[in-house]
Amino acid sequence: MTEPATRAREGSSASGAFQAFRERSRFPSLDGLRCLSILPVVWHHSTPRPLDGVLGKGPLGVHLFFAISGFLITTLLLRERERHGHVALGRFFVRRALRIFPLYYAVLAVYALRGALLMAPSPLRDHFLSSLPYYATYTGNWFVTYAVPHPVVFGFSWSLATEAQFYLYWPPLVALTRGWRLPVAAMLGLFCLDLVAERAGVLGSDGALVSIVTSLSAPICLGALLAMGLHQAASFRALSLLTARPSAPFLLVALGACVALDAPLLAIHVVMVLLVGAVAVRADHGLAPLLDAPAPRYVGEVSYGIYLLHVSVITASKWLLPGAGALPVFALAAAGSIGLAALSYRYFETPFLRLAARYGSSRSATPAS
Repeated sequence: MTEPATRAREGSSASGAFQAFRERSRFPSLDGLRCLSILPVVWHHSTPRPLDGVLGKGPLGVHLFFAISGFLITTLLLRERERHGHVALGRFFVRRALRIFPLYYAVLAVYALRGALLMAPSPLRDHFLSSLPYYATYTGNWFVTYAVPHPVVFGFSWSLATEAQFYLYWPPLVALTRGWRLPVAAMLGLFCLDLVAERAGVLGSDGALVSIVTSLSAPICLGALLAMGLHQAASFRALSLLTARPSAPFLLVALGACVALDAPLLAIHVVMVLLVGAVAVRADHGLAPLLDAPAPRYVGEVSYGIYLLHVSVITASKWLLPGAGALPVFALAAAGSIGLAALSYRYFETPFLRLAARYGSSRSATPAS
């Protein structure tokens, strides 16, 4: 079906929009949305300290990555199950491993060599070396102590651990159940459990159990639930009131307003997830001229490398610009991170991606995509 014909069907009715969504095999705007996710993260780590107000909300970029991941991974799993009658979990895990592990462990190895050979003895070095087993097993978000009076070396990997853990529990649940009720009920349960655990953390409870439960990530849960809803014709009709209309600019403005007004985190997550749906359901959404442009899409495509490399580039940028403010450091670090990630993608990651392609296409929309 041609693109004009698809757009005509999208605009004709909710059923036409549903059919067009189900026929769409790629969601290019999610690459552009990843660009809008990664740049605030680079900004956040470029500042000398956490900032107040909207300028201090850079970590929300990771939450947007989570929302995209929950939506897209679930959509791909549901479509594979419907198309083939099952989900090939072995192939899924091989693809994920080939996409995620090579660069992750290469960067971790560089950090480990630097820590062992170049860092002077200090609490910072001791903390990092003692945390290496957790980083190597993607359990840093559970067992690494962040409440320390010094920077946590490689601490940014907590989000990648959260992603890896999502891959372990959610795809098997989707693959091994025939309908939608059990996965939806399970994900709703995980979402509520996360909210309760987050509340327990606010009230002062701590320990490994709270860390494990809160690592579930509400945006991933909501993104997965959105995908489940959009996969069914009946629930698609209700969700299409926002997601199947050219409403993405409104949702982006609403997200900005929620962040600026310091709205409850749950409200921010809901708007994030709706934004993800709005740019995926329709090809002609209102943000397409921005998100589908070559530059944002490319930055989104190499965002995994940017995420893994940007802290080192920021350190180098601060060394090159002694005494500079956050903005010059961010500008240099963003450019350097994109350039280094582009080289990594072209010369290091691409051979593994080609190998992964032999196991079928399954693109993620997370930093690990």
